[in-house]
Amino acid sequence: MKRYVSRITSGPLPFPFRNFNFFWVNSSYRKFGSKATEDLMTGEEVNGKEKGNQVSDMLIDSFGRKHDYLRISLTERCNLRCQYCMPAEGVELTPSPQLLTHREIIRLGNLFVSSGVEKIRLTGGEPTVRKDIQDICLDLSSLKGLKTLAITTNGITLARKLPVLKQCGVTNLNISLDTLVPSKFEFMTRRKGQHKVIESINAAIDLGYNPVKVNCVVMRGFNDDEMCDFVDLTREKPINVRFIEFMPFDGNVWNFKKLVPYAEMLDIVTKKFPTLKRLHDHRTETAKNFQIDGHAGTVSFVTSMTEHFCAGCNRLRLLADGNLKVCLFGPSEVSLRDPLRSGAGDDELREIIAAAVKRKKAAHAGMFDIAKTANRPMIHIGMNVKNYSPTEPKTEMKLYTAAVNINGLNSRR
Repeated sequence: MKRYVSRITSGPLPFPFRNFNFFWVNSSYRKFGSKATEDLMTGEEVNGKEKGNQVSDMLIDSFGRKHDYLRISLTERCNLRCQYCMPAEGVELTPSPQLLTHREIIRLGNLFVSSGVEKIRLTGGEPTVRKDIQDICLDLSSLKGLKTLAITTNGITLARKLPVLKQCGVTNLNISLDTLVPSKFEFMTRRKGQHKVIESINAAIDLGYNPVKVNCVVMRGFNDDEMCDFVDLTREKPINVRFIEFMPFDGNVWNFKKLVPYAEMLDIVTKKFPTLKRLHDHRTETAKNFQIDGHAGTVSFVTSMTEHFCAGCNRLRLLADGNLKVCLFGPSEVSLRDPLRSGAGDDELREIIAAAVKRKKAAHAGMFDIAKTANRPMIHIGMNVKNYSPTEPKTEMKLYTAAVNINGLNSRR
C-alpha cells in the first residue's frame, strides 16, 4: 500500500487529486494518468477525449436509451462463500489467462468513456481482492470525461484499502450488508466478518463519502424483520439504505415466497416512519428514493421484480472474462476479449458493441420467466448484492434468534 501513497502524495498537491491535470511523481510533474493509459490510447481516442464525451450512436439502443453507465467486473473471486451467490455444488471460476488484464480493462474503459460513458462501477466477485485494483482505479479515474468511479463491495477489506482507493479516484461506494445480526451474517456467508463491514461503513463516512450506500436484499423469513433497524442507521449518518427485491440467478434457487415486494416493504417502513416522503428521481435511477424528516440519510427501494425500470436503463456490463452483457437478466453476451486479443482496432470493437446494444430488448422478462431462463451465477455477473436461498436443516434457524446488535454503528452516532 505504501507504494501507492508515495506515488500519489510525494508532492504538495491537495486531494482529491483527480481534479487536477498533473500530479507529482519522482520529483517531477507528469500528465495525469499512468503509462498504461497513455500506451493504450490511439490518436483517434486521444482526440475523442479532447472533444468531450457526448454519447455516440454506439451506446444508443433501438429504443433511444443512452447507455452512459458501465459496470466492470474485475474478478469472479470473493473472500466470502455466500449461500446467495454460489450454488451448493460451487462455481467453476474462469481460468486467470481468460480474464481481462489491467491493460485490457483500461483499453476498453477508455473506448467506452470516449464514446460517452460518464460513470464506471467496479464490481466482482469482490473487486477489492484484485491485487492491482489501485492501479486500475488510478488509470480509469484519469480518463477525461469520466465523472464517477464507483465500487460495489462486501466491505470485508475495504476499511484498510479505502484511503488509497479514494486517492486513486474512487468517488462513490456501495457496501453490501444484509443483516445487522452477526450470527446471521456468519450463517449466510459461511465466514465471520460482519464487524469488518461495519468498520468499512464508518470508515467511508469518516473519509467524507456522502452518501454511503448500503445494499440490503430483503428476504422473507431472513431479514425482513430488520428493515426498520436499517432505517434507524440513516437517522444521524449520511447512509442511503437500499432495500432490494430478491432476484433470481442461476444457483440461488429463487423462490417467489421469499420475495418481499416493494409495496410491502414500503408499508413496513411507513408504519414506523410516517414522515417518509418520496424524492424526485432521475429518469435513469434504479431506485425509488425517500427521505424521512429529521434523518441525515435516505431510504431507497430497488424494485427490479415488481416495478421494473427498464424504460430508463442506461447500464451495460463488462464481465471479468471480457464478455459484454447488455441486460442483467438476459442471457445474451458477446465477447470483447477475443477480438481485442486478435488485434481488433477501435472501429471494429465499436461495431461489435453497437450491434450488441442495438439488440437490447425494451424490457426484461417477468420474474417467473427469468427464474426459468439460463443465466450466470451472480458471482460471475458482478452484482454484489445478496440473494439468499439457504437449504440447511431447520435446526440451523436457531441462529436467527440472536438479538439484533447494531452497536457497531450506533455507538458512533
